[in-house]
Amino acid sequence: MILHRITLEDAHAHLFRVTLTVPQPAIAQRLSMAVWIPGSYLVREFARHISALTASQGKRNVVLQQLDKATWVAACTGKSPLVVSYLVYAFDTSVRAAFLNAQRGFFNGTGVFLRVEGREDQAQQVALPALPKSWRVATAMPAVKVDKAGCGIYQAENFDALVDHPFELGDHWRGHFIAHGVPHEFVVAGALPDFDGARLLADVQRICETEIKFWHGDAKGKNKPAHPRYVFMLNAVEDGYGGLEHRDSTALIAARRDLPQTGQAKDAPLTDGYVTLLGLISHEYFHTWNVKRLKPSEFAPYDYTQENYTELLWFFEGFTSYYDDMLLLRAGLIDEARYLSLLGKAVSAVLATPGRKTQSVAQSSFDAWVKYYRADENTPNATVSYYTKGSLVALALDLTLRSSSAGSLDAVMRLLWQRSGAGAGQGGITEADILSAIEQVAGRSLAVEFQAWVHGTDDLPLAALLKTVGVDFKPQIATMAHRLGLRVSESALTGSRVTHVLRGGVGEQAGLSAGDELLALDGWRLRRLDDALRLVQPGKKCRFMVARDQRVLELQATWPKADAIAIAAPGSVNLVVNAKPEPAALALRKAWLAG
Repeated sequence: MILHRITLEDAHAHLFRVTLTVPQPAIAQRLSMAVWIPGSYLVREFARHISALTASQGKRNVVLQQLDKATWVAACTGKSPLVVSYLVYAFDTSVRAAFLNAQRGFFNGTGVFLRVEGREDQAQQVALPALPKSWRVATAMPAVKVDKAGCGIYQAENFDALVDHPFELGDHWRGHFIAHGVPHEFVVAGALPDFDGARLLADVQRICETEIKFWHGDAKGKNKPAHPRYVFMLNAVEDGYGGLEHRDSTALIAARRDLPQTGQAKDAPLTDGYVTLLGLISHEYFHTWNVKRLKPSEFAPYDYTQENYTELLWFFEGFTSYYDDMLLLRAGLIDEARYLSLLGKAVSAVLATPGRKTQSVAQSSFDAWVKYYRADENTPNATVSYYTKGSLVALALDLTLRSSSAGSLDAVMRLLWQRSGAGAGQGGITEADILSAIEQVAGRSLAVEFQAWVHGTDDLPLAALLKTVGVDFKPQIATMAHRLGLRVSESALTGSRVTHVLRGGVGEQAGLSAGDELLALDGWRLRRLDDALRLVQPGKKCRFMVARDQRVLELQATWPKADAIAIAAPGSVNLVVNAKPEPAALALRKAWLAG
């Protein structure tokens, strides 16, 4: 049994101490730290946070030779247990690493536990011997023997399971509910005193019940969920957003102002912030099936020493993004108009990204390791999001299946689950498996459409497909930033500052660059960029006054003709229900939204 003992060495210095005990080590026992965490596709170099690394066998010090950035070899003798001790600096407030201060602790195993090479399949224990008074432990890792606070011994069946169970430590709020026979726990750290925990629990329970039903129907007999229990861990902060999925839990971060407040009317419309949070919860819970069990074949097993490339993130992240808001609708938490508004934002985001004409979603998936998590001022011109466009590929496939056959994307997802054996611990699939499942549900091959939408860079035929369910595109008036082909940040202190110059726009033609402050247009002072909408004269020259590197420059460009502005600057797209839909379209829409 491999034992990892973790204690709070110094909360003010943000230090955990980890003591690893390896019974009967190899003569040259290799130890290594993961370089990435599954679900977040970037090499994060967790070993950089390790210090004071020592090893011993009994009273004998053991030499540790470092082989590379994250690997050590211990020169062991005999069969005495190898004991390795080290400090981990923990001051990363994200969901991906580790954090410790006097109010809260959190850690993922990839950032704190060394991997005993050659022993990954053996059971791994975590010992948490003591915590400050009033602190408690939250984790989905099975407990062996713990006290009321959760201090004690936990056990995972192997190394993969060890690093797939994050721990939340502190004086947090917690609540419980049952969804289709599965116990769920929700833990919130950092909430304001007026946080309405009962409302959050009730809404999340509806999400979980809807998603379990999506995958398992009535969830009885052999068709029960694979997770025996589930834990949500939410860190409420002043400003933040994100989540990371695990097999039986998820770590979340959100702005505390977005949590529900006591005293709000139960029938009042949900705030945009709370809907965004519920969408995040829906997304991460859907991953319990789609990516944690049903997964790319390249991830079976994970290689923690380097990048794990796959072209399928458009499916595992993009299709999950398609269903996260859809399942809020099916759970009764938002209405049809709210759902179509959210879907319209996704369509608008992709249309406003020139990189969609350069990079396919398959390429975007493969390049995630060097592009998605390393965004810069040129990102919109060179890439497309496998999350957002992937969700629209899902939409296109779903509407194609529904309008041309008796099938649906829901049926494809369930078929892949059953075929892959994901519920029994298998689950690795390929692109060919996805195509095969689509063909079985559709009753014909969709390889041509699949190739164009997944591996091509043309726009998806969404307007035509949405019309089949009685939903129309309604373009909005383009903002000034859209018309200029810019993305800007605006504030009372800094004015309008360019963050991105989009390919082919007026701003690029003029020579604007990221970081420029927009001072004036055609002699008119700019305080808010949209104030200049009335200055646009299609087909005429325009003059920009900008501040760049302490210099004031004048730049010129020519506005496109009026009919070209709409093409060059698509602006936002609203999705609206047709007031007089055909009966067939109305029936299709009801079936699509109801599932």
